[in-house]
Amino acid sequence: MTAPLFLVATERLDDDPVVVDGAEGKHAADVRRLAVGEEVMVGDGFGRVVHGKVCEVARGRIAVAVERREQTPLTQPRFVVVQALAKAGRDEAAIEAMTEVGVDEVIGWEAARSIAKWTDRTSAKWQSTVREAAKQSRRAWVPVVDGPMSTGQVADRIRHASRAVVLEPRAETAIASVALPEDGDMIVVVGPEGGVAPAELSAFVEAGAAVGRLGDSVLRSSTAGVAALSVLSAMRRWR
Repeated sequence: MTAPLFLVATERLDDDPVVVDGAEGKHAADVRRLAVGEEVMVGDGFGRVVHGKVCEVARGRIAVAVERREQTPLTQPRFVVVQALAKAGRDEAAIEAMTEVGVDEVIGWEAARSIAKWTDRTSAKWQSTVREAAKQSRRAWVPVVDGPMSTGQVADRIRHASRAVVLEPRAETAIASVALPEDGDMIVVVGPEGGVAPAELSAFVEAGAAVGRLGDSVLRSSTAGVAALSVLSAMRRWR
């Protein structure tokens, strides 16, 4: 079994042993009931990870004796997904799965056909979702969460990206045919269940985005981004 990953403040990783307390420590000591000698990883969510073994367990905290430290660089290009807000928690399910397959940034988009609205609670839930998914998948980097963005703001991000593609089931070009840049942001725009409105699509294309499809079937908003990232990761990262 892969050693569990816990997240702490960056400065904690300079210590030896590294102390994990607070919510993470409670989970490690009181929920998982880790014992002295068990292997764990402790990271900061910004590429730094310490590997070691538990050397002390107390109520609500553990201490980890450092065996090695590593710094994982941010993979290029960065995969950025603009996710239209969806109802019934489907957008949360989407970003959870996207984190597991390698998204580097998720942006909440208030699309014209989105039913759900962004609130302060949305931001907190998205932040918590990517954090927990990063820990589950043992990622050194926790994805950035941004938003909400308007269509105009998304278009501006597209203008400054290395490449961008809007998912559209009627597009002639398959997303697998879109060439990936060597670095910078590779943006994928995922529309709501009702699809990207014509005016929005025009704005994104004018900003420099390509239009691509995943296949012959129409995917839900909550699965389209995951499928797109899987295709892109197979092209560059999973080989």
